[in-house]
Amino acid sequence: MIRGPALLFLLVITVASITYGAQASRSIVFLPQPLSSLDIINTTSNQNARCSFTVSIRTSCSSPALTRDQISLSFGDAYGNQVYAPRLDDPSSRAFERCSKDTYTVYGPCTYQICYVYLYRSGYDGWIPYDVTIYGYHTKAVTFTYNVGIPSDTWYGHNYCRSRAVKSAQNLGWSLLSIGSTMLYTIAGLLRG
Repeated sequence: MIRGPALLFLLVITVASITYGAQASRSIVFLPQPLSSLDIINTTSNQNARCSFTVSIRTSCSSPALTRDQISLSFGDAYGNQVYAPRLDDPSSRAFERCSKDTYTVYGPCTYQICYVYLYRSGYDGWIPYDVTIYGYHTKAVTFTYNVGIPSDTWYGHNYCRSRAVKSAQNLGWSLLSIGSTMLYTIAGLLRG
């Protein structure tokens, strides 16, 4: 038969394992990542469901002084609503200069909370974004930090949208953690009394 201290030790190890598993399912990658392909959804077909978004893009102070790179943007929510803005660049307007901030009004379908953004750069200058902030009418402002070079001819960005399967696994992990903690406190109380 397992004695009190040994049983308590086994329960602590079990709860720690459950906690680690729950935490592992919540990890987020903060560096932008390449996307193998992006299906551009035609956002001009439904004129009734159009919203405006303000997009601010700050250029890194590590970026070339000027750029002729062609810059496009796509962002959206976890429910498939996508906003696409082709060719934001305009060399005659001095857009995307080093250490600058450029702000655009972009139109597209209304979204829930924005959870992904991708930039597309085509050219040889090597423009480097610092961050992208998106303001929507029905959503909280969200900022995605880059501050790294974007490969040419590749969609590159952040995707923090979570699938329902991941959320279900998280909920299961937290439920198991709660049960384990309750068991630990109950057994500790029994051992004392």
